[in-house]
Amino acid sequence: MEKEILLKMTDISKAFPGVKALDHVSLDLEAGTVHALMGENGAGKSTLMKCLFGIYTKDSGQIFLEGKEVNFKNSREALDNGVAMVHQELNQALKRSVMDNIWLGRYPKKGLIVDEAKMYKDTSAVFEELDIHVDPKRIMSTMPVSQRQMVEIAKAVSYNSKVIVFDEPTSSLTEEEVEHLFRIINMLRDRGVGIIYISHKMAEIKRISDTITIMRDGTHVVTKPAKELSNADIIRYMVGRELTNQFPEKTNKPGAVSLEVEGLTAQYSLLKDVSFQAREGEVLGLAGLDGSGRTETLENIFGNATRKSGTIKLRGKVCKNRNPIESIKNGFSLLTEERRATGIFAIENIRDNTIISSMKKHLRFGLLNSKSMREDTQWSIDAMHTKTPSQETKIRSLSGGNQQKVIIGRWLLTEPEVLLLDEPTRGIDVGAKYEIYQLILDLANRGKTVLMVSSEMPELLGICDRILVMSGGRLAGEVDAKTATQEEIMTLAAKYV
Repeated sequence: MEKEILLKMTDISKAFPGVKALDHVSLDLEAGTVHALMGENGAGKSTLMKCLFGIYTKDSGQIFLEGKEVNFKNSREALDNGVAMVHQELNQALKRSVMDNIWLGRYPKKGLIVDEAKMYKDTSAVFEELDIHVDPKRIMSTMPVSQRQMVEIAKAVSYNSKVIVFDEPTSSLTEEEVEHLFRIINMLRDRGVGIIYISHKMAEIKRISDTITIMRDGTHVVTKPAKELSNADIIRYMVGRELTNQFPEKTNKPGAVSLEVEGLTAQYSLLKDVSFQAREGEVLGLAGLDGSGRTETLENIFGNATRKSGTIKLRGKVCKNRNPIESIKNGFSLLTEERRATGIFAIENIRDNTIISSMKKHLRFGLLNSKSMREDTQWSIDAMHTKTPSQETKIRSLSGGNQQKVIIGRWLLTEPEVLLLDEPTRGIDVGAKYEIYQLILDLANRGKTVLMVSSEMPELLGICDRILVMSGGRLAGEVDAKTATQEEIMTLAAKYV
């Protein structure tokens, strides 16, 4: 039986200064289906959805919701009409409670004052329906990204939405949380909700979606039932070329011990007594479940978090690394997990974002040398294959993956001895992932030490030499990436949980 077309987007075009983001793109969403939207970073997926959601104004084209033409002026209007979007980059009131975030702008009232009891009861009801175990009164900033993501999903459901867009929803979720999300999506689909699902993870897409639309360079490439597309087909449509190997060949040869971490214990997190060594030219992975202490390990090494105790040595010399500035001077760099909150300077251009950590290199007689800054920025754009109209483009107008490339380029320009990477390929497409893997291996080939946190076990096994497994804030064990299995890593990850 043919399903009704819930949402119809026809010939949508959108241009930004110097770039045509969407070029006559069309999309049909049927009620009670999951429609996946795929493409490389900068293909136009999020831009298309932002045109639907009222964040951007489309230049041309039409949008029909249940047969009626709509043009939402802002996200509130979209929400009020039953269209919700769970964004990749969370934008929440972190100092407010969970229930405040869910009902912000539409508080239940008792006379002129907010009815806190009703708000708590309504939040609890939504959480119970979705099997989410979060205290409605908890302050958002005290929760990990994955739980905040679940709150955002609950908020979308609380609007009784007919259409829900999920933009890279699993990029910060553990495998267990991904299963939970899929249960929620299946429940919504069974109710007749139309779901648009943006992701780069092919295994997820094949499992959860009914239909797949692939975009490239702002244009529609193909729409087919999910079961008719193989992984190789998807990659070919996405990147316009064959991509046979997921990971580059490992040519690095780990040498002498360069980094020694002894008894690392955090002041304000569960990280306790972590000790390990890493070698020159080695890519050392950090695996574990969400909240296991992977990110905290990198933050404590870099001085982003307060250390209670522990010693860090680089080539035998003690590095106090009391703060990021001191750590950069000592030859360390950190790519953070939350790109938008702690990575980019959103109102600045590509050049400023690229050279911000290597400013001293560009000082000539106390003044910044614009020629050398342009040269370094161009090197970063070329090396990272960053899609941008110019160096003057504001970084916030780039896709998430291209923002990530700018930040990686920034740290490479500081010429670090130790590169700390927290989810370096989060929200990045397969073509760009391969380029980042190659950059990581190139650094290792030059004798640098790379520590890499990732939630994707195939990635750790494919790119690392050894993998440290964290559990409950402690080091649960170490495996050789050449011989280890995913089961072995998961067993260690559950050791102290």
